[in-house]
Amino acid sequence: MSKNNYIFELSDKVTRTSVSYTTRYGIALAADLYRPADFDETKEYPALIVGAPYGGVKEQGPGIYANEMAQHGYVVLTFDPAYNGYSEGEPRHLSSPDLFVEDFMAGVDFLGTRVFVDRDRIGAIGICGSGGFALSAAQVDPRIQAVATVSMYDIARMHKMGMNDSMSDEDRAGFLKMVADQRYADFEAVDPALTDRGALLGWDEDSHPVGIEFGEFYSRPRGYHPNSITQFTVTSAASWMNFGLLDNLSWLNGRPILLVMGEKAHSAYFSEDVYEAAAEPKELYTVPGANHVDLYDKTNLIPFEKLKGFFDDAL
Repeated sequence: MSKNNYIFELSDKVTRTSVSYTTRYGIALAADLYRPADFDETKEYPALIVGAPYGGVKEQGPGIYANEMAQHGYVVLTFDPAYNGYSEGEPRHLSSPDLFVEDFMAGVDFLGTRVFVDRDRIGAIGICGSGGFALSAAQVDPRIQAVATVSMYDIARMHKMGMNDSMSDEDRAGFLKMVADQRYADFEAVDPALTDRGALLGWDEDSHPVGIEFGEFYSRPRGYHPNSITQFTVTSAASWMNFGLLDNLSWLNGRPILLVMGEKAHSAYFSEDVYEAAAEPKELYTVPGANHVDLYDKTNLIPFEKLKGFFDDAL
């Protein structure tokens, strides 16, 4: 791992600056601003916001994407979600659909008020859960001119329906009863209870393959970061289950979508269903041989030229 807990080496063609911006909830987000090394502050650049996977932080996949896209002439903002990473918010590791969508819109506020950013050319890249957050933000924020998702997860649907929409009504009722009871326990506790890790720390042949896939990234030097524990407060789940992230895709009203997924991704159905539901212009792009997590960090598989062409055309 490189210094400062970034999981990648910064290109000598890129500069990275620590910045902060505040959401409408008054939460200061810790962020990084990536710019081309030959950056000229007297010019106006197209800009991108890159959001982390659900449970991830800016020093992981988002930084890898920003490091690459800045080399192609973009100003790129990455950030830690509210209540997570180095961003503000108590209790720690809370998650919320409205807060996480707001993180993107506040990012547009920040970028669009920089003198070197063309506020009419701002796009978003969402990795995993942030794919749903970026699309959800764009539904109600026309300042986001184009959205690319990578290995997209609809976190609200996943909570509400289970993976592969496998949760029964009975199981859902039981889960909500457990969450409701946990609120009493949290109310009387010093700190709220956290979920189990989404990324396994150790595994064997009987372990769930999705937990192994996440564990190979988050729980090993490949993607490890101390702020990325892949756990959230248990009681966060109810708000996700009561919230539709992607109910208003028609409101994009002609702004383009690129959905990138791995050929072997367990999450492919999320991207496929958004592709079916969204209006043109849209494209579903499959990366041969890649699974879900491969597209977090494997630069030999991430289709950067495809992303560059998409945003060059859209912005």
